[in-house]
Amino acid sequence: MAKMWAGRTAGATDQLADDFNSSIGFDSRMYREDITGSIAHAEMLAATGIIDAAEAAQIVEGLEGILRDLDSGELAIDPTCEDIHMFVEQVLTQRIGEAGKRLHTARSRNDQVALDLRMYLRGETDSIQEKLQALAETLIVRAEANTETIMPGYTHLQRAQPVTFGHHLMAWCMMLLRDRDRLSDARRRMNLSPIGCCALAGTTYPVDRQLEADKLGFDGLCMNSMDGVSDRDFCLELLGDLAILMMHLSRFSEEIILWSSWEFRFIELSDAFTTGSSIMPQKKNSDMAELVRGKTGRVYGNLMALLATMKSLPLAYNKDMQEDKEGIFDACDTVKSCLDIMTGMLGTLTVRADTMRQAAQTGFINATDLADYLVGKGLPFRSAYKIAGQIVAHCMENGQILETLPLAEYRHFSPLFDEDVYAAVDLDACLRKRTSLGGPSPQSVKAQIDWAKDTLRKK
Repeated sequence: MAKMWAGRTAGATDQLADDFNSSIGFDSRMYREDITGSIAHAEMLAATGIIDAAEAAQIVEGLEGILRDLDSGELAIDPTCEDIHMFVEQVLTQRIGEAGKRLHTARSRNDQVALDLRMYLRGETDSIQEKLQALAETLIVRAEANTETIMPGYTHLQRAQPVTFGHHLMAWCMMLLRDRDRLSDARRRMNLSPIGCCALAGTTYPVDRQLEADKLGFDGLCMNSMDGVSDRDFCLELLGDLAILMMHLSRFSEEIILWSSWEFRFIELSDAFTTGSSIMPQKKNSDMAELVRGKTGRVYGNLMALLATMKSLPLAYNKDMQEDKEGIFDACDTVKSCLDIMTGMLGTLTVRADTMRQAAQTGFINATDLADYLVGKGLPFRSAYKIAGQIVAHCMENGQILETLPLAEYRHFSPLFDEDVYAAVDLDACLRKRTSLGGPSPQSVKAQIDWAKDTLRKK
């Protein structure tokens, strides 16, 4: 079959070349955007008098019929077509005749594919943000239930200071809120219409680009025709934002994997989100969290692949840019599935508050508070720090903890110690004293939760 672009050449290519050149295997997922964009284009052509209104109405009716048939499954996409644009135009011409050939007036596949991709990724960004919001809301619910569940906070993976499980969860929630902001920014820059840029130099037809953009829900226009067809910054920016989001999910997954291990036992994952071993019957593996951690590299790879593709391309459009779609589509699919899994996994896990508290008690995470106690008695901080460290070493050597160390042994290190030291090193008291904005006290965590809820309500 001769190609629709036959003219300068015979349009007869080798089958290997056809297969190599074809993009319909992956760009067919944009059929709704392609048809919607074509309907708006036909209406603009009629509104500006470029084509007859009756023919435009015929084109629109034909396109709406193709969309219905594709949605219902009555019409199957022909895999032998070069791309989704050619498929739609071919079916349209078959159905309505010569009028269908007028649809491509005043546009090129270059601006058409840029339009389709921006519209498609706009929808994907909205979907990802909805799933991100669901995960953030799940974290908030779990944090609200654990504002007083004491656990050790870590630096260098060493027990450091007392926090709560709720405080820890809200740290992850804050990251997701930043991810949401980044996606909103990316969507704003993405939502500019390239249609009317044509191949690279605009058109001699009296088109109304703004009318077409308004019909398709764009906020504005690509203001340079060469840039409009060759720009893939919106893909790269989205991929970069998704890479950061996946980095957050991967770090969180690492903690879930650690917390659910026998060495920590801070949480237990639901059977619905774990697997067993084929040989070791005692195992309960956190495979979903491990897969999220693993799939992060996949999204990183998609970002690097597109950066490498774009780095040496001259203006304007080049066929290399066909390589933009598979990576960005895969990244969007991957992120959406990971967000769904994380939401389900976090919503069903069991919190082992007793194990968390025991780890906090035996980790000497109230040692800073012990030093602060001595500072309150008039001792310089560095001297107080040294004494507190000596007491911790003594406790470790003798199997004791700060909360129950006899006062006489405290006084062996400094005469400044008195009965009030026990109130100073009590874990609950240590936590309640950390009232600084953003800190781990129950009061502060509740303020964080209120702020996050308010932020999530704002679009």
